[in-house]
Amino acid sequence: MSEINVTPFVDVMLVLLIIFMVAAPLLTVGVPVELPKSAAGALPTEQEEPLTVTVTASGEVQIQTTVVARDQLVTRLRGIAAERASDRVFLRADGAVPYASVMEVMGALNAGGFSNIGLVTDIGGPSLDGSGTSGN
Repeated sequence: MSEINVTPFVDVMLVLLIIFMVAAPLLTVGVPVELPKSAAGALPTEQEEPLTVTVTASGEVQIQTTVVARDQLVTRLRGIAAERASDRVFLRADGAVPYASVMEVMGALNAGGFSNIGLVTDIGGPSLDGSGTSGN
């Protein structure tokens, strides 16, 4: 028999495809925060890697994984906004952070050129129509 048997090659490629499909979601870089629960649905995805701003429980602000002083936040965001095609940004805030602090960061995001702000939450939280879980 002088032809190449491609069946083992296809099997190996399918196994590699499954491995990469499972590993790809684990490659997203994030800062561990305890997100509040929400009944809202997910936002549609984009081609560009989303910009994520995180407010940790201790109150520090991070762009992706870089810690940024609050007085430098607007300047950094303006520089980032100039390089990006999209004005979408995801804001992750620990549930223990006061609402006023989150609003300060949202104001800085708006002043930095990002008007499309998505708030990141965990799914499975309470809904006001009684269909979700209770917040107790």
